[in-house]
Amino acid sequence: MKFTEAQLEQAFIELLGKEEIPYQLGETIQRSPEEVLIKEDLQEFLMKQYQPDEITVSEVESIIRDLEKFPASDLYESNKAIMEIISNGFLLKREDPAKKDIYIQLVDYKGTNKYSQALTEQNSETEAIAADKDLGYQTISDNNIYKVVNQLEIFGYEKRIPDAIMYINGLPLVVIEFKTAIREDATIHNAFIQLTVRYKRDIPELFKYNALCVISNGVNNKTGSFFAPYEFFYAWRKITGFENEVDGIPSMYSMIQGMFNRNRLRDIIHNFIYLPDSSKKDVKIVCRYPQYYAARKLFENIKKQMRPDGDGKGGIYFGATGCGKSFTMLF
Repeated sequence: MKFTEAQLEQAFIELLGKEEIPYQLGETIQRSPEEVLIKEDLQEFLMKQYQPDEITVSEVESIIRDLEKFPASDLYESNKAIMEIISNGFLLKREDPAKKDIYIQLVDYKGTNKYSQALTEQNSETEAIAADKDLGYQTISDNNIYKVVNQLEIFGYEKRIPDAIMYINGLPLVVIEFKTAIREDATIHNAFIQLTVRYKRDIPELFKYNALCVISNGVNNKTGSFFAPYEFFYAWRKITGFENEVDGIPSMYSMIQGMFNRNRLRDIIHNFIYLPDSSKKDVKIVCRYPQYYAARKLFENIKKQMRPDGDGKGGIYFGATGCGKSFTMLF
């Protein structure tokens, strides 16, 4: 089976819907044409999340203004700064000096470690998939607002309409670009160029907030950093880490059910994206699936085997040359 771009877009939207990431048509979102944030969602999340701290509307508006102030002209440094805020949060100074400052997280990461620990404790593919279902959003819920949006017209230096954007709390964290597998001259490399050349030139504001990108023609489905070369985009070939690797159209399902499981996606954004403190190049590393599952299993086993209750042996990790062992250890 080969997809047209419209069919592929619809397939992604339907599969993401099964991961409880609902769909919204871009033209129904209230915003100015040049805006890439869904401010209403971010405001709603922050007001609800920090209601016990009596956060005010003006304080929330100041948070949004501060995000928008990062210049798109220095895209890498702005993305680095915003990803630091998204991953680690920040301290909000209160308008009322009598009130205690609040530590703000723009994403609710509650439950991701518990979820990952439970999955890594399984001993087989069957157990892991069963746990994946049992540990869904009923038992490990979060307060985030998820959306996948298409047909969103963005007016920058030129008007552009990305194929799909995944939002969490109004933040456009994932940009997805499709190409049909029917036409020989339309490859996923063309999708890569669309993202990293045309969109970067015309709507750089969108990528200030970008955590990762996806390029797909249905048969080839790859993800990577916006700043990475094409050869570093990589398929996500396992769902829980226990299955056999898949390729082709099944890799579309493994990517969406694996990487875009809501708990796992939050974990990746929180713990598995690396930007060095200083670099001569625009370096941003998004984990590959072997690095993610290996690091999670190692981490949970190390904790389990810690003395005095354990034997102090964390386990052994075998990795071939060039597989990214250094980044696995970093994660």
